[in-house]
Amino acid sequence: MHTIWKGAISFGLVNIPINLFAATENKDISFRSIHKECNSPIKYQKVCPVCEREVQNDEIIKGYEYEPGKFVVINNEELKEIAPESNRKIEIIDFVKLDEIDPIYFDKSYFLGPQENGNKSYLLLKQAMKDTGKIGLAKITIRSKESLAIVRVFDKGLLLETIYFPEEVRSIDQVPGLDSEIQLDEKELTMATQLIEQLTTSFEPEKYSNDYRTALMELIESKVTGEEFTVPKEAPKTNVVDLMAALQASIDQTKPLQNSETKITKQKKTLNVRKKKTV
Repeated sequence: MHTIWKGAISFGLVNIPINLFAATENKDISFRSIHKECNSPIKYQKVCPVCEREVQNDEIIKGYEYEPGKFVVINNEELKEIAPESNRKIEIIDFVKLDEIDPIYFDKSYFLGPQENGNKSYLLLKQAMKDTGKIGLAKITIRSKESLAIVRVFDKGLLLETIYFPEEVRSIDQVPGLDSEIQLDEKELTMATQLIEQLTTSFEPEKYSNDYRTALMELIESKVTGEEFTVPKEAPKTNVVDLMAALQASIDQTKPLQNSETKITKQKKTLNVRKKKTV
């Protein structure tokens, strides 16, 4: 695993030398834009609409649009002056309970591994946080960007998760339609609760997969190998308008499903893609 950052965890006067590793990876399939006529990849050029010519990288500066069409220019020297100090430290400011932080704040995850001379202090911090049930709230600067982060116990090691600052999380008050007062029907609420209970299971991440990505890869492979690609027709869906009827139909449909594996198998049927070789 590639080390993307080296530094130290600090809390109080304790410093723990660590290495930072990406804990997740993007599995999205990307496409190139190509010319329909000859299948050549399209190049994107930076063109000034006023000068009507391509602009080179050394001619480009940074500007902030404070009003439509009006910019204030910011040069690199000014940015360097106010940039956060890259001190290579994950400075733990406070220790808090994990359930006090709503998941909406979570951003990216990184594994933290001890450097050669930091094993003992690393394990000490890990065990102390495990015993107290607390996580560390910290600040970290990666690639000149200052982030708020948490350090927590994960499996047999430590995990760092960058989190959004409060001003980066939008208020739910901006969402329209949430203040409308609707009287809920007790029978409908009971059935909705029953449906949730029937669909409740233990979270086993290995049972879930990206069905669209799998189908897309099969489509790509069939194109490369020259095989025929077919998608089975879906069964027609029943358009149930009445809420009570929809709840009852959902409950009846989920009754035979006794475990999450059966449920997920059923969900995948609509996206299941089969290939067959051309005869």
